[in-house]
Amino acid sequence: MFGLGFSELLIILVIVMVIFGAGRLPELGSGLGKAIRGFKDSLAGKDAIDVTPKKEKGEGKRSGEKKA
Repeated sequence: MFGLGFSELLIILVIVMVIFGAGRLPELGSGLGKAIRGFKDSLAGKDAIDVTPKKEKGEGKRSGEKKA
């Protein structure tokens, strides 16, 4: 992809571990995964929040009315 081999990726991983520490790596990975997922969803046109109104039970019927 970017011409990075195994040794270059290993050096980058070591540098990241030194900067952020081993305890924060799962948090960073989780945040990165959520960001990528959100980006893909936005490209697909999915809305993060569904704002369409939902019908309540019994909507359209008035109390005391009978079905025809």
